[in-house]
Formats: sequence, C-alpha cells, structure tokens
Amino acid sequence: SSSRRYIAVPPQDSLATKMAFNRFHCLLLVVALLAAPRTAAANEASPIGKVLQMISDLQAKILKEGEGAQKVYEEFAEWCEERSKTLGHEIKTGKAEVAELQAAISKEAARIKSLETKIEKLSGELAADEADLKAATEIRGKERDAFLAQEKELAETIDVVRRAVGILEREMKGGASMLQLKGANSMVEALSVLVEASSLSTADARRLTALVQSSSEEEDVGAPAGAVYESHSGGIIETLTDLLDKSEEQLDAARNKETKDLHAFEMLEQSLKDEMKYSNKELQEAKEGIAAASEKKASSEGDLEVTSKDLSGDTTALADLHHECMTKAEEFEAETKSRGEELAALAQAKKV
Repeated sequence: SSSRRYIAVPPQDSLATKMAFNRFHCLLLVVALLAAPRTAAANEASPIGKVLQMISDLQAKILKEGEGAQKVYEEFAEWCEERSKTLGHEIKTGKAEVAELQAAISKEAARIKSLETKIEKLSGELAADEADLKAATEIRGKERDAFLAQEKELAETIDVVRRAVGILEREMKGGASMLQLKGANSMVEALSVLVEASSLSTADARRLTALVQSSSEEEDVGAPAGAVYESHSGGIIETLTDLLDKSEEQLDAARNKETKDLHAFEMLEQSLKDEMKYSNKELQEAKEGIAAASEKKASSEGDLEVTSKDLSGDTTALADLHHECMTKAEEFEAETKSRGEELAALAQAKKV
C-alpha cells in the first residue's frame, strides 16, 4: 500500500471554541461601547471611531482566518480524494491478485490430484508387468530344464543306438558272437548276447530294450532272432536304425521347439521390459510434476496470505479514510457557518 500523505490540520474543535469565546467577549465590549451615553460631541467621535475600527479589524481577521481555513480544507479534501483513489486502485488490484492466486492454487491442486491418479495407475501396471515377467521367467526356466533333460536323454539314446547298430553290423560280418545272436529267441536275448560279449553295457542293453519295446506296439519283440534276421523289414538293425532316426528327429524337433520358445520368451521379456522402462519414466516424471506443482501451490498460498492481508488492510484504511474525511467536512462546514454568523453580528453592530 502507498504511504499516506499527511497534512498538518490544527485541532479545529478547541480552536473554534476558543475563537468563538474571544469573539463573543469582543462583541459584548462593542455593544457596551455603542450603548454608552453620548454626553459630549468631542468625546463621542473618538470612542465610536475606535469601536468601528475594532469591528473592521475583527471582520478582516475573521475573513483572513476563513481564507486560511478554506485553503487548508481544500488541501485536505484533495488529499482525501487522492488517497481514496489510491486505496481504491490497490483494493481493485488486490482483489484481482487474490482471484488469480486462488485460480493458480486450484489449478496446481487439480494437477497434483491428476498426477497422483496417474501414479496409482502406473504403479498398478508396473506391478502387473513385473508379475508377468516373473511368471514368464519361471515358465521359461522350467521349459529350459525340461528341454535339457530331454536333449540329454535323446543324445544318450542316439549314442547307444549308434553303437549298438555298429556292433551288430560288425558281428553280422562274422564276428565271434554271430552264432550266439542267431540262436537268440528274442530281442532281449540278442542284447544279452552282446552284453556277455562285452559289446554293450547292461544299462545300455536295458535302455535299448525299453526303447525297442516302446517304439511300436504292433511289433512282436519276443519273436525268434532268426526270424528277425530273415525279415528285412523286421530286422534288428533296421529296427534300431528306425529308432535312431526317430530319436534324431525328436532331438531336432526338441531343439527347434526350444529355439522358438526361447525366441518367444525373449520377445515377451523385451516387450515387458520396454513397458516397464516407459512406465518408470512416466512415473518419475509424474513424481517430479507433483513436486513442482506442490512447490508452486505452496508459493501461491504464501502470496495469497500476504495479498489477502494487504487487501484487508487497504479495505479498513479506506473505511477509516472515509470516516475521517466526512468528519473533517462536517467540522469545516460548522466552522464556516460560525464565521458567517460572527461576520453578520459584526456587520449588525456597525449599524447600531
């Protein structure tokens, strides 16, 4: 608020009362002199002249005082008008600033609420993505373990079958176990012959037996070995060769499936990580936005408190100014009226 410009104004009430009191005595003196008996012409002219001069001087003094009072009051009235305009402008400006600050506070509060809602949503999406990634990783781990176990089993099967086929082919060319193999009545007996000949281990023989038995439900595994060799389609070598081909196909299929599963997981993993990265970025930006909005809101609230206080002070000052100026106007009007009455009385006294 602008500083108030003060004008020195004398205490009008006490001064007016004192002036009226002194002038009342002067008027009584004048009336007494004019009412005195006129005994001698020589003595009559001088006192009357003096009294008339006194009345004239008193009139001049009252007029001069009136002019001074008028000047002081005009300056005071001008100050009242200027001060009222200044306070009015400051009040108008203060109200506009209050409205602007309130709007700014509401805006930042709405932004904070919006960002808090966004953070809640992003946090939920992040939690879901993290859970999906964890579940997918666990599934991928189980798939990988299952593949490695299958790959190991198939690789061992292929190795055993290859060795068994090689042994059988060698023995069929006249190996020492040829006669014993021909005398076997079943696949199990044939494999047992190879084990006894130290061509295969017991574990490998059991594996081959289980594989041959499970390779085809229609094949009669217990048929005589001689019949096996006589039939090309049912020969043991052909059976093992078919088993080898199937095992290799299964291994290739398992490896292809593992490649596809790994690629699918990597795509899903990358997608989830990209989403999480983007969500984390938005989450950080939202948190920074809340911090900035909170700072602006707090600043506006502080400015609003100061501005509201100033506005209240200006409003009170304007009310006080109005009261003061109206009071001075009434006092000036009363004093002017009093001077007019005194001048009228003095003019009347001159006529006596």
